[in-house]
Amino acid sequence: MVSARRTSVWLEGKSPRTRRTDQPSGLDRERITEAAVRLLDTEGLAGFSMRKLAAELDVTAMSVYWYVDTKDDLLELALDRVVGDLPLPDAGPGADWRDRLRELAASYRGLFVAHPWASSLVGHFLNIGPRSMEFSRTVQQAIADTGLPLHLQTGALSSVFQFVYGFGTVEGHFRQRCEEAGMSQDEYFRHAMGAFRDQPAYGEDYERAERMMAARGGDTVAEMRDRDFRFALEVQIAGIETMVARSARDTP
Repeated sequence: MVSARRTSVWLEGKSPRTRRTDQPSGLDRERITEAAVRLLDTEGLAGFSMRKLAAELDVTAMSVYWYVDTKDDLLELALDRVVGDLPLPDAGPGADWRDRLRELAASYRGLFVAHPWASSLVGHFLNIGPRSMEFSRTVQQAIADTGLPLHLQTGALSSVFQFVYGFGTVEGHFRQRCEEAGMSQDEYFRHAMGAFRDQPAYGEDYERAERMMAARGGDTVAEMRDRDFRFALEVQIAGIETMVARSARDTP
């Protein structure tokens, strides 16, 4: 009989293996996971390997496999680890759902900027680790406190956090590309805009883009992105407020 393929490290149905006496001293899942995050941050998904991880830990690859069964297991652990670094807003009495949503959205954006590799793993795994579940519960409670009917809450959650996912992913990849090119974000942006400007066929497009960027304000790429993010998030929040009012109006 062929056994069912395991879909998550969190569903493995067993605790991490007990360390044998011949295993390196101090090696455990937490230490391995932290090293994996560091390696992913520097090498990215494409450059990540169990061999490089073992070298980072100064152990053999087989020593790592004593604590995780597969590379996918380790990537799932690493994803849950960085989600656990996200600050969670106070949800006590009187805490406004709008402020909590702003804090959660800003944290989620920061995740993909600080760890560009994470965007490829979200959705690939079930994201049911303890840290991921705590973040999800906090998000769901903020959405529930909007006053939206239950059947509209998942849509509102998707509207906000799919937007944040896309925004943070693009921002993280742009920053990563700048680092690979050995340029600051502002230098890279000016270089790209200069190449765009020098193409006669795109003259009108360039002028329109310049006017839009001047109008939105901000002297640096980071400032421009922050302005765009804040405004786009406020559009999401205003949309939720509108749907709450509409739902109250339509309820008999």
